[in-house]
Amino acid sequence: MLNRSTGINCRSVQELGLLFAVSRSLENSFDLTDVARPVLRRLQDWMGLERGTVAILNRDTGGLLVSEAIGLPRDLAANEYFKLIEPHLEHVVRKKDAIIVHDLDRWSRESDIPSETIEKLQLRPQTGLICIPLKFADEIIGTLSIERRRNPQTGWEADLRLLSMLASIIAQATKVRQEAAEQIQSLREENDRLHQKIGSGNRPQDMIGSASSMRAVYLQIDQVAPSLTTTLIRGESGTGKELVAKAVHERSKRASKPFVKFNCAALPDSIIESELFGHEKGAFTGALATRKGRFEMAHGGTIFLDEIGDISIATQVKLLRVLQEKEFERVGSQEPRRADVRVIAATSRDLETMMAEGTFREDLYYRLNVFPIYVPPLRERKCDILLLCDFFVEKYADRIGVKAPRISSAAIDLLASYHWPGNVRELENCMERAVIIAKGESIKAHHLPPTLQKKSPREGAVSDTLEDALESLEREMLVDALKETGSNMAEAARRLGMTERKMGLRVKKYGIDRERYK
Repeated sequence: MLNRSTGINCRSVQELGLLFAVSRSLENSFDLTDVARPVLRRLQDWMGLERGTVAILNRDTGGLLVSEAIGLPRDLAANEYFKLIEPHLEHVVRKKDAIIVHDLDRWSRESDIPSETIEKLQLRPQTGLICIPLKFADEIIGTLSIERRRNPQTGWEADLRLLSMLASIIAQATKVRQEAAEQIQSLREENDRLHQKIGSGNRPQDMIGSASSMRAVYLQIDQVAPSLTTTLIRGESGTGKELVAKAVHERSKRASKPFVKFNCAALPDSIIESELFGHEKGAFTGALATRKGRFEMAHGGTIFLDEIGDISIATQVKLLRVLQEKEFERVGSQEPRRADVRVIAATSRDLETMMAEGTFREDLYYRLNVFPIYVPPLRERKCDILLLCDFFVEKYADRIGVKAPRISSAAIDLLASYHWPGNVRELENCMERAVIIAKGESIKAHHLPPTLQKKSPREGAVSDTLEDALESLEREMLVDALKETGSNMAEAARRLGMTERKMGLRVKKYGIDRERYK
């Protein structure tokens, strides 16, 4: 209808308002399912449609999935209605063009549509179905369908024109959402892949731990391994510095070559030089034959110098020469020898303080500290304690030929609260002892060394009373019995030598949740 005062078609203005409102609705949410219903509702208010659907094409299967449907009777499911109009929607997808079913009631009765479905719809005369493809460029995204009575003034053509414009807007919005969703999914998969690589995918075979500090160690191993860079591994005694050195060697291009280990603190200074560089026959008393040193033995491979902070200043000078010039002399010889060796050193000492005190050469420090790797103490990665315990329990149970025992809750609490001054080495020794004592049975708190009963110096010296200790032991025995019997109260009571009633009273007293152990 034309407004004579302005010369503007009123329907065109209303259509523009509808298109603008739909565009704004599509901007309100990233999820198409959140906005499909409001869009259909606006069409229902403006056009008087009786029913409407938005379906999205599954690009993997090629099938259509109902995103939203409105106007359906309560006793008619969306999928049931969708099956009724699905042939028309599939035709639209196949032909990439809109279709109009002028009399849906007659078509339904002539087709193989169940009469009960037709009765539920209560189709009125001259009710038609318009199906429009949601098309972006030449790609079909989905379909838009509306069901309404024909307007005798405008016919189907005006509706088709308006719905085609709406379909274009919805298709563009859907395409943007699909691409964004695919990018987000791709980023999530990449993020998961990187987390897996950092967390476990790049974890050396003999190293256990998923703490963030250990993931950083694994990443540094991967970074430095391919190069020939001298590496200095820092960390307290017992943290596993040798495992880090071995992992660097095994992931390097020299993995098939020798990996020679030498503990600088294991021998007196008078012997270290001979061990490292070798000696000639008769070089000193007892040198009955010529002997290669560790550097010659490691030629083409890697030498690992553990506790590098324990060598004397005189040995430091000779070691510096090897690092700088790849050259050394055997004890008792003046003939220079060369060795193609990658050096990995480790220390638990504070080398910076030793430099200030003059007991460690500054030039050697900077030669060694090219790529430092810090291995955290166990107290800084307590989330790894259970992983390590399980590993050591299986290792030593298999070694002595018994079934790997379970670790009781009280023992776990004790292990988690201990400050572990000896780090992983102390934990390994502790679990080996517990496996031997437990003899295949559950590892209890009393199977752990007495040293674990001591608190960290920072925690003070507060001790429990005898009554507290007895209650703690009783609770532990109750929990263990429930675990071993799958929370069967009668069986647990029988094992503990008490009545089921007493068992129930004690479980209630200690607030034990039986459901956890079923």
